[in-house]
Amino acid sequence: MDQDPGDDRELPDRNPSTGGDGNLGPGRHSTRRGGSLMSWLQRAGRRYNPFGGTSGRGSSHSSQHPHQSDIIHIQRPLHRADEIAPSTSRDEPMIEVTDDHDDAFTDEGMSATEPMEQTGSEERMDSVCTGDDWVLRHHSRLNEVSQDTQPIPGPSTSSHSVEHLHQSQWLTNNQARASGDSPNPVGGAACSQSTEPTEDPHTMTSLGKPLHRLTEKQKKKLFFIEALRTRYKVDYDKVQPIPYIKDRLHCVDKVYVEGGFEFMPTEHVTRGSGSWERLESYKSVFSDQRIQSVRRIFEGEPGYGKTTFTLQLAYDWCNRVEGSPMRDVEVLIILRMRQLGGIRSIHRAVEVYLLGSDPRLREADIAAIIRESKSAVVILDGYDEYPDQHSRRETDVQRIMKLDLFENTPVILTTRYLPDYLAPITKRVRLTGFDEIARDEYIRKAVVGEDKIALSIIKARLKENPVLEDLCQVPLIFVMFAHIAYENQDFRNFKSVTEFFLYMIRCFHEHLKNKSKKLNTVRYSIDENEHAALDKLAFLAVSQENQQITWSREGMCKQLGQDFYETYLALGIFVEEEVSSYDSSREVEVRFYHKLFCEWYAAHHIVHILSQPGQSVSLEELFCHMKPEDLQYVYRFACGLNRDVGGSILRYLNRTQGSDRFTILCMLEQSGNVDGILDSVRYLCSQTVNIKEGDNRMQRRSTIQLLDIAAGHDIPVSCLHLDQCFSNFDVTSTCIVLKSGHRLTIPETVEVLRVSGRIRETVGVSKGIEVTREELLGLFRTCETLKEIRFEGREFLLPHSVPTEMIPPTLKTRNIMVSHEDRRGMIHQLNWDDGRWQTTTNEPALRIPQEELDQQWVSEELARLSNDGIPVSCLHLEQCFSKFDVTNACIVLTSGLRVTSLKTVKVLRVEGFTGIGTISIRIEVTREELLGLLQTCETLEEIRFEGLEYLLPLSIQAERMPPTLKTRNITVSYERHRENGVVHQLNWDDGQWQHQITADGSVMVWIYQEELDQQWGKKELAVLSTAGVSINMLVLARSFNNITDNAQSIILTSGCTIPVLHTVRHLRISYTDVDLEVFLRILAYTKECTKITMLFFVYGKVPDEVDARMIPHLLKQRGLEVYWFPKTSEMYLLDFDTGNWKKQ
Repeated sequence: MDQDPGDDRELPDRNPSTGGDGNLGPGRHSTRRGGSLMSWLQRAGRRYNPFGGTSGRGSSHSSQHPHQSDIIHIQRPLHRADEIAPSTSRDEPMIEVTDDHDDAFTDEGMSATEPMEQTGSEERMDSVCTGDDWVLRHHSRLNEVSQDTQPIPGPSTSSHSVEHLHQSQWLTNNQARASGDSPNPVGGAACSQSTEPTEDPHTMTSLGKPLHRLTEKQKKKLFFIEALRTRYKVDYDKVQPIPYIKDRLHCVDKVYVEGGFEFMPTEHVTRGSGSWERLESYKSVFSDQRIQSVRRIFEGEPGYGKTTFTLQLAYDWCNRVEGSPMRDVEVLIILRMRQLGGIRSIHRAVEVYLLGSDPRLREADIAAIIRESKSAVVILDGYDEYPDQHSRRETDVQRIMKLDLFENTPVILTTRYLPDYLAPITKRVRLTGFDEIARDEYIRKAVVGEDKIALSIIKARLKENPVLEDLCQVPLIFVMFAHIAYENQDFRNFKSVTEFFLYMIRCFHEHLKNKSKKLNTVRYSIDENEHAALDKLAFLAVSQENQQITWSREGMCKQLGQDFYETYLALGIFVEEEVSSYDSSREVEVRFYHKLFCEWYAAHHIVHILSQPGQSVSLEELFCHMKPEDLQYVYRFACGLNRDVGGSILRYLNRTQGSDRFTILCMLEQSGNVDGILDSVRYLCSQTVNIKEGDNRMQRRSTIQLLDIAAGHDIPVSCLHLDQCFSNFDVTSTCIVLKSGHRLTIPETVEVLRVSGRIRETVGVSKGIEVTREELLGLFRTCETLKEIRFEGREFLLPHSVPTEMIPPTLKTRNIMVSHEDRRGMIHQLNWDDGRWQTTTNEPALRIPQEELDQQWVSEELARLSNDGIPVSCLHLEQCFSKFDVTNACIVLTSGLRVTSLKTVKVLRVEGFTGIGTISIRIEVTREELLGLLQTCETLEEIRFEGLEYLLPLSIQAERMPPTLKTRNITVSYERHRENGVVHQLNWDDGQWQHQITADGSVMVWIYQEELDQQWGKKELAVLSTAGVSINMLVLARSFNNITDNAQSIILTSGCTIPVLHTVRHLRISYTDVDLEVFLRILAYTKECTKITMLFFVYGKVPDEVDARMIPHLLKQRGLEVYWFPKTSEMYLLDFDTGNWKKQ
């Protein structure tokens, strides 16, 4: 009989009447894993009635569901075939569920007397079932409190609840009749009817109610969950590790092997190449508190297993796998984004692609189920394949990623690259591929089993192909490599990835030819080298801005020809997928087995174009939408297929900024010969060679290859910079271990090694990277030409000294310069004579950040420096200053910590919020605080206040200034906002502020509700207006009150007035409600300000409409635009002709 892809054994069958093959008798059809179990259940002799308990064949029941007229046998095999141990007893339970309209429960196109066939793992059901029908048939599946591994209850079991069973399969009523059972509710003699069903505990659902008492909403929810599970099972049961072997489909759990996972531990999402940290398992993605968020991005290069990962999550959810984060999730939505082109509603996408537009559930039902679920997770797989990612019309996908939809629902997005729109709380996770342990596990799990000899052969073949060593970190490539290396005795060595792909495609064709001969089936006559039409189709797919991922079967056949299409479908290079279209019809879509194959054939077309005699194609135009970081293999394959074309592409890459390292990979595709690229290698190595923690796989692979070539040809490397990626030096293997786990052999020709740590000026935690004496000396010995090594960043903990007896004489004579920056910001250099560090920085700079732990550490360091009398060139208080305590002569930080050691500080920089936005806390620095601070810092030369939250006095009375401060002439400056373009500096002669305009263009001025802030704002406006500086935006945030009767001045909440300004271009009034009278006055004031072209009302109420006749005609002529933003996502424009607001 057919077996489930996840099983490797048949179920026992002891009934000779079935022919021993699990069939249901002569002429009957078995289902996967179903026939033997059902035969056993049919022989069991007892029945289970969900509305009344159990009975024997001849027993009867006194109650029946009011709508019962027939019996549906529910067959529920366990997850593992070997978990079923049927007894030979005739008293084993037979499970039956009654149904009301059995004739409706037949397959489409089948008569009521035909058996229902089930193909693969897909369970088919009639589309015209009512909600009641479906619940009655499926209630056993929906009791989710059971464990998958519990056996079917035997005769000694007190409860025969079908909750113990795992997956639903059904027989029609006619199949029951064919097996000799009576189609009545009890399974024997006729039973009496009852208007009220008896409540049996076995009929209780997971919702805690009997089935017949479920509401319509609850029935829809149960149907929805079951439909999702049925759909996902079809997908995860047909994993195809190698394309051309289609008769070996696997359940994902049988072949899934975890690669590496890393996450970026930043508070807010960043697009930069920040620090990445490793995760223990994919399960940690949901349990690790550091990446808890309702938005997560899973990044991975082509073939890194993003889709397989989602299938594993689907498997875990459907089977409620113990220990899986999906076990307790109530609703799991998985959508393939390549199918979502033109569909703006995510709920419509669920309806079309997951439910097949079933009439029982509509968009509103789906939205309600997801919204009201106790726990739901949404997975959007393959954003890089999303057709509408550049759409100007907002889609639900964009709204989801911006947190405007599914605000409280966890969403996972898998992609090659980051979307343009991301919510700040988004957490980034990336797949790092297979390491050696993962590769070994896959070989054992999916290829050779426990055959250790075969395992060693595959591993040996990988080592014989060093060009594939790094490539085989890509799971997709390794999987194909492992299977081909195992099954082909003529497996050979390769010099490039292009050679390997050529060999692999040839294997596909040879396998198909051999299979056709063996089975004496259709002979495929398509020449494997003739694929020009496919080349063009693939090129057009990847060369447009919105890359095409799928095609219709009819369209593909029309372009390529039926014979060609059938051949490549049989090869496994094409994959068909039946999907529901937007209009609810069913159609077949075609895609490449993986995008790498599309890139392979696209590269052939590029070679064809560029190799034509006299061709004049511009490579800039040809590669306009083909970014190397997204389509690196197109470039590499093209270079490997044709040397002359490769030369043109290399010249193009050399003209492209940032492609230096990638150029090396393309060079190596030209038969692996490096002789022709040594000049380029010398040029690249003459500059700094960088390896960054945030490098993607392509960048890192390129750099390592570059260093390998340099080492093999004695090419000097002027400087190797390890930027935030150094973990330790392995003395035994004499290589550097990166934070990613990769090992880097340093070329002996490196002259300067620069190791950078965190960019932060202080770390503030005890954890750091310790570099031992042995590691330090090992680094020196490895690099014979090393002249200098620098450790930059305060996370590095170097030894306090190196004993002279440990220093080899050769190192002393070489006199290598070794320097490092300690956690106080001081630079030290190693003295080879005594092995001690000499300080080269006499005046360190310290920064106190917002984090309380960092504040404590820096405060202690400041105290040590003060006690030692070491000057501090600059003390930077970054958004942490609260006040100056005059009584105790100390600075109080926002955490409450007090900083007292200020005597040796030369420059004090107090930095607040310098961005654009609303300030929630204002800090007023009084005259007494300012003078006390200046007197406490005895060596202070300059103090700077920067930020809108600080409010300094408008002046200091000259008679209150201590004479000592006047003679010291300390520079005191105040910059409210960098966008204001004005810096105020205190004049010690009269205690007034002098104003310096720093803007070289237009500026912005913010005025808040505090009286002191409004006075400062008025002063800055006067300075800027007098100087004729253009004010791009004047923002009145909770500070606007009214307009004078003559429309010549703005009245602020403090009573300050702002006269007509002829240099303001945009006026913004925020957080203020405006009635019609005041609104018209604002328009009159705007008319007087001749340069204002835009007027904004933000987060406040305005008149619903304005009499158009009251709007000054001059404003219409000027083209003034008046906008109203009642909230973030809404914008309205005032129509001067009608006086109404029009939504934008």
